[in-house]
Amino acid sequence: MAILLTDAAAERVRSFIASRGHGLGLRLGVRKTGCSGFAYVINYADDAVASDHVFEDHGVKVFVDPESLPYIDGTEVDFVKQGLNEAFKFRNPNVTGECGCGESFNV
Repeated sequence: MAILLTDAAAERVRSFIASRGHGLGLRLGVRKTGCSGFAYVINYADDAVASDHVFEDHGVKVFVDPESLPYIDGTEVDFVKQGLNEAFKFRNPNVTGECGCGESFNV
């Protein structure tokens, strides 16, 4: 079981946490939504829950709730900039299909 971060994603998390002055790392999960079934939920983690699975990559901790882990286990999180847009992107080996807009996925 693992959640991986690219150098760009780890740097983005570190710099954002430093600029806001607090935080433990990144919180990653899924919620049921969209035309394909699931969407990623990503936030900065300010606290840990006892049931969280905690991964560390490039010196950054990633917190995942136990219900989300089966859907995102093995995912690599990247941070990309395209023109004026910037966002976290996910390479999830569990995905079997995505909606046309790219906002949701199924496994």
